[in-house]
This record gives sequence, structure tokens and C-alpha cells, in this order.
Amino acid sequence: MPAFLIATLVPVPLLLLAALAGGGWGWVALVYLTGFTALLDALLPKNWQNQPLDQPFIAGAGLQVSLGLAHLWLVLVAMRFLGGPGGAETWSEVLPAALAFGVYFGQVSHPDAHELIHRPSRDLRRLGRMIYATMLFGHHASAHPKIHHVWVASPQDPNTARLGEGFWRYLLRAWRGSFLQGFRVESQDLKRAGRTWLRHPYLGYLLTAALCLGLAAAFGGLTGLAIYMGICAFAQVQILLSDYVQHYGLEREELAHGRLEAVGPQHSWNAPHAASQAMMLNAPRHSDHHLHPGRIYPGLQLDAGRMPMLPRSLPVMATVALFPGWWRRVMDPRVRAQQASPPGTARQ
Repeated sequence: MPAFLIATLVPVPLLLLAALAGGGWGWVALVYLTGFTALLDALLPKNWQNQPLDQPFIAGAGLQVSLGLAHLWLVLVAMRFLGGPGGAETWSEVLPAALAFGVYFGQVSHPDAHELIHRPSRDLRRLGRMIYATMLFGHHASAHPKIHHVWVASPQDPNTARLGEGFWRYLLRAWRGSFLQGFRVESQDLKRAGRTWLRHPYLGYLLTAALCLGLAAAFGGLTGLAIYMGICAFAQVQILLSDYVQHYGLEREELAHGRLEAVGPQHSWNAPHAASQAMMLNAPRHSDHHLHPGRIYPGLQLDAGRMPMLPRSLPVMATVALFPGWWRRVMDPRVRAQQASPPGTARQ
């Protein structure tokens, strides 16, 4: 647990200094979250250790709630002080600070919200949905468990990238597809339960987003609104980059009568890099999450013999994915090698 605590909480005071004090703190926070983490991933031994599954991981649940509350606080801080009086005001201060907030929301708040929406507690799931809604991405809380986890590694999943599909083409398809399919399944569930449309989760997502946009405009006018929307857009790109990288080109086999084979360890890309594992609450251990969606993050397992591994850490590979030609040169041969390997094994 100490690694998770350090990796996720140390950036919080740096972000506060970036917003409240300005100066060079924005660059410090941004470099810490990106370059320093990548350096640690390169220098530290890879983390293949698996925690025993008989542990309750009580501290892990506490950190989830703490990070969720910290995220809501940081959203308000960004609205009030980035570009506003008393905080970072010049664009040379605001730009690196806004990028740092966006990186933190995309690589810490997102994995935390992702964990929360899979928890059995209704209150924890609500906190996860609220986090996504404050990033103007509330529909992800519906589409991820009800669409992505059902149809992952198949053409029916809008968040599974196809072999040869560049990220920028994938981005719009995945955003639109997950929004529409999430709305459809939530509407069907609401109708089956006999509940009024006022209980529709999408109504909550939209109202929370409207409240956040209103607060951003009230705190900082049009400039503050633009900064907040830019941070959210940057965070959303990172969320979709994670889905793109972690499932690129991997497909479940179609069986008789159109059924799909069960999700296996070979249907997600993983990464054993210690620093980004800790910062992203073990999100790079993605195969085990799909095999056991209810398993809390400290207990996620890694198996090099059965799970495909990325050549570099997840954040680094997400950066490579921004350049489709480079990405295809790196990943397409690995996908084809994986497709040629026996079921349930990984070709590294």
C-alpha cells in the first residue's frame, strides 16, 4: 500500500501549488507526473509480485475514497484559481498547470473512479460516477460495466480498437459509440425496472456536468470555462487512450450460433512497470481486471505466461498511440504474434 499512497497523493500538493502559487510550480507538477514517472518506470525493477488474495485490502478501499474526495476538491481549485485572481494568472503559468491537472485526472482520478464503479457499495459507485461526471464523461460510468465488460475484444464494443485503426479515428467512434450504447442499455434497464425517466443515470450525468460548467463560468468567466473544458477534454483523451492501448487488435473468437468465447487473459494488454502501476492503481494489470471485475486493485494479478505485455509502460505507450504510424510499427507485429499463439497463452 505505501507505493499506491505515495504515487497517487504526492502530486496533490504539487497541483495545489501550481494553481494557487503559479510561477514554475505548474511545470514541476507536469514533469513529475509525466517525465519523472516514466524515468522511474525505466529505472525501477518491474513489478511482477502478486498479493495474496485472502487479504481484505481495507486500506485500499480507504485510499479510493480519499482520492475521490481529493479529486472533487481539485476540480473546485482548478475552477477557482486557474486563470482567476489570487492564483496562476498568466498563460505561462496556467498552461502547464492545466496540463498537469489533466494528467492527474486522466491517470489517477480515472483509475480511481474506474475502481469505484466496480465496487459493491452503492455509495462508492455513486462517488465514481460523480468523478466521471465532473470530467464531463459521466456516461463512461454506464458504458464501461454494461457495454465494455460484456463485449470487450469484439466488434460490438465501441471501446475496443481494431487492428490497424489509428487512435484519432478511434477517438470519435469510441466516444460516440459508448455514449449511445450506454444510454440505450440504461434506458432498457430503467424500463424493465418500471422506473420513471427521472431516475435515468444520464440525467444525473448531464445535471452534474451543467453544474460544473456553471461553476467554472461563475468562478472564471469565459476564460475559466474554457480552461475547465480543456482540462476535461485532455482527461477524456487519456481515458480513451487507456482503452485503446489496453485492447488494441485483440479479438475474442466467434463460436457457434454467433456466441463469443469467454473473456480470457489473452484479451488485454498489460504492463509490469512499478511506478505507473502504483500511480494508476494497478490499472495496467488489465487482464485480471476483466477476468475478475469485482477484485479490488491491490489484489490484481499478473501472469507473463498467459497475459500479453506491452513493450513499454502504459503512459509511454499511450504517448506512442498519438502517432498512428509509429504505433502500428510497434504494435501490429505483436498483435499478429499474439493471434498466432495458442489460446490462453501470451507471445511476448
